[in-house]
Amino acid sequence: MPSSAPHDVPRPEYPRPQMVRPDWLILNGSWQFETDAGDSGLERGLRERELSGTITVPFAPESELSGVEETDFMEAVWYRRTVTIPAAWAGRRTLLHFGAVDHDATVWVNGVEVARHRGGFSPFTADLSAVARPGEEATIVVRARDPRQGPQARGKQSTRYDNYECLYTRTTGIWQTVWLEPVPDAHLRRPRITPDVATSSFTVVTPLSANRPGSSVRVTVSDGDGVAATATVRADVDLAPSVRLELPAGRVRLWEPGAGFLYDVRIELLDAGGAVTDAVDSYAGLRSIAIDGKRVLINGRPVFQRLVLDQGYYPDGLMTAPTDAALLRDIELSVAAGFNGARLHQKVFEERFLYHADRLGYLVWGEFGDWGAHDGHEQSPTASFVTQWLEVLERDVSHPSIIGWCPLNETSQVIHDRVSQLDDVTRGMFLATKLADPTRPVIDASGYSHRVLETDVYDSHHYEQEPSVFAGDLSGLGKDEPYVNSADDRPISLPYRGQPYFVSEYGGIWWNPELAGTEQDAARSSSWGYGQRVRTEEEFHSRFAGLTDVLLDDPDMFGYCYTQLTDVFQEENGIYRFDRTDKLDVERVRAVQIRPAASEAS
Repeated sequence: MPSSAPHDVPRPEYPRPQMVRPDWLILNGSWQFETDAGDSGLERGLRERELSGTITVPFAPESELSGVEETDFMEAVWYRRTVTIPAAWAGRRTLLHFGAVDHDATVWVNGVEVARHRGGFSPFTADLSAVARPGEEATIVVRARDPRQGPQARGKQSTRYDNYECLYTRTTGIWQTVWLEPVPDAHLRRPRITPDVATSSFTVVTPLSANRPGSSVRVTVSDGDGVAATATVRADVDLAPSVRLELPAGRVRLWEPGAGFLYDVRIELLDAGGAVTDAVDSYAGLRSIAIDGKRVLINGRPVFQRLVLDQGYYPDGLMTAPTDAALLRDIELSVAAGFNGARLHQKVFEERFLYHADRLGYLVWGEFGDWGAHDGHEQSPTASFVTQWLEVLERDVSHPSIIGWCPLNETSQVIHDRVSQLDDVTRGMFLATKLADPTRPVIDASGYSHRVLETDVYDSHHYEQEPSVFAGDLSGLGKDEPYVNSADDRPISLPYRGQPYFVSEYGGIWWNPELAGTEQDAARSSSWGYGQRVRTEEEFHSRFAGLTDVLLDDPDMFGYCYTQLTDVFQEENGIYRFDRTDKLDVERVRAVQIRPAASEAS
């Protein structure tokens, strides 16, 4: 791993673990900062002058770790920092990378605009070659606009001043790592690595910035015993050279749930004389996903998906984990409670989380933070939802831990006889996902409105708290009459067609030990959860077992997703507290889940 991150810099680890280069310079740490309440900063000269405050990047100004802790609405914010580009990078282009900036970002370097980007969950890059050379100073200025009004992919960020129910403190501006990286003029772009279990092979597609006469791409796959396969292909005729590497019979090892075996992958760009001009280190897992009737198969066998809803919020960092170890710890807590994966809910997680999931064999569904598109009458996601989602797919498509895609969540609109904007965007995001990645199942929208007839997976969200009623509601799946969300008994989904089905949100059992014995209504001002709050921990365990047993015992159910891993602010239905400490007997939760599910035995 590169070592260009000083020990006193927050979040110093390399931020892009599937495409590692040896040279890089992290820009996390102290930046100048100023809020711009009226978004008039450009007219007032904020681009040119020193800013009035400071902030610790990559933490959002609303967070404690940023040092700002401003939780009111900020229409725009400004950042400024001057850095010296290492002289050792001479002869190469300097790229400025942003992991995520919420929401509309403009970047100037030495007074010249170098990037504009819309979307708070996806990365973007600026080429600084025309404005700052190695050995020179680069003054970086970032304006991030985060308007309160209008459709915008916000995820779980509150549109009120306060947090309420299942909506939380906002994130404005930079909230993931910022860093510099040198590359040659002709360089490797993000590779796409696709496993093929049937042929024990990987296909590696490597987009290039340019083709040079006589150049080639060499890909090497290694395991603990050394090189397992290597292949070289011309790089002077195709903008994205592709190679297929078949593993020898004795070197085949599958990536399995709970056992995330990874192969090392090195990709090199060679010039006409065979010299390496660019190289990146990556990794890959050999695993397959298939659909057989109502079953979802991993490596050819049914694996019941015992998922937990993970919202990825932290008390001190909000959407940004305080440390890399905190990302890993969340997976370990989930596994300790008996879950084998998660829905990464209403947020595109930091790529380092996926790296840990890849290593541990932890199953995840990749999701977009699409909430924020309701205009008061209908949900109206914009074209930018599609563009942002495509950027997410480009970043994450090669991670073996991702076993399904979920572009939208809980869209809700009555089916009528006219095509709506929601219909167009839902279908657009579904088709874009299938085109970008035909190897994984896609659910058009998790819960509520299924508006794409051919969606690979069908689901519902059901927070009924009484197990016997829950069982009755879900009893029709074997007859192809599953529980379907509706709006006041009016249809909001196209008909079910026999797809794999799961309850992708259930439970949400409201439990705060400190409120035990208090009146529910009196507790509502400081605590929120689904349904009737349980009065004792024993009542929690009884309800959890009753609801979960219904799902485990259904031979036509391929999985579930329990709400949720941790409490988040006032929402107190987590297995763990918001600070990740125990609030109940986790071993009892685990014991309910680890028995075989009916669909695994059939």
